[in-house]
Amino acid sequence: MAEWSTLLSELAQERGAELNRYGFLLCGDRAEAADLVQEALVRVFSRPRRAWELGEAEAYVRRTMLNRYLDLHRRRARWLRALPRLVSTAPAADHSAAVMHRIDVVDAMRDLSPRQRACVVLRYYEDMSTADIAARLGCGEGTVKRHLSDALARLGARLRPPAQHTAAERLET
Repeated sequence: MAEWSTLLSELAQERGAELNRYGFLLCGDRAEAADLVQEALVRVFSRPRRAWELGEAEAYVRRTMLNRYLDLHRRRARWLRALPRLVSTAPAADHSAAVMHRIDVVDAMRDLSPRQRACVVLRYYEDMSTADIAARLGCGEGTVKRHLSDALARLGARLRPPAQHTAAERLET
């Protein structure tokens, strides 16, 4: 077990990139993800606690990041209801199909609710089981399954190529 300042530098050096990727998956923006990581590290290590191993500290930082993301999204949603959007943010055009697909996925993830997005990230990025996700988010397994099902349906409808849309979906547009 290391002293907390040594543990902090070790965590930032060895797991910093993974924490940034996790933050990006949660919020969809690199700068916001970096802020999320930094805020979580400050919150966790501002008051030294018991001695941790590296894995325990990383898990605690990830949990702090998830909680902070959900809190920020709730606060942001209140502002968005109170203030009209002034500028639409359209993704920049790029000629690379792989980059365009990635942009489509990021945009589709933005359309998910915070709980749906958290469930998708925990399930497919963290490779957690439904029971583990339910325990992490403090809800029932059925709720997690519903969030995952709704999220996958929304992502599938948004990311499916136009040729694969059903006749009913084509008539609606």
